[in-house]
Amino acid sequence: MSERRVLGVDYGSVRIGVAVSDPLRIIAQSVATIPNNDAATTAIANFVQQYDAEIIVVGMPLTLKGEKGMKAEEVERFITKLSSLVTAEIVRWDERFTTQMAQRTLIDMGTTKKQRRTQKGRVDAMASALILQSFLDQTKHSLGC
Repeated sequence: MSERRVLGVDYGSVRIGVAVSDPLRIIAQSVATIPNNDAATTAIANFVQQYDAEIIVVGMPLTLKGEKGMKAEEVERFITKLSSLVTAEIVRWDERFTTQMAQRTLIDMGTTKKQRRTQKGRVDAMASALILQSFLDQTKHSLGC
């Protein structure tokens, strides 16, 4: 059984949420929200090294019909840049509704509207964990876990 982790990424135009799996690839945990700027791919490459991740799961914003739109093309450019910095496998993962699920979870946890508005990074970090958890849940049987 592999002991190398999986990194989850929720790409956003302003912020990028980052999550990591435990070594057994059972649980996803959000670890950071970073600004989406010129240093973002380097920061993610550093997370890959720090957590010894062998897979990066990047949320792909598909349309309701499951097709790639303009935002998905922006994510593809980000993936191309990231792939030049890491040797980890990069997996594209359907991220439809993860941001809404993260916002709903924060509401269910009792956070106020003001807290959600002033702490938008929490939503991005939680969305990255939801993307990664979805990947872990879907692939645990096929990876021999």
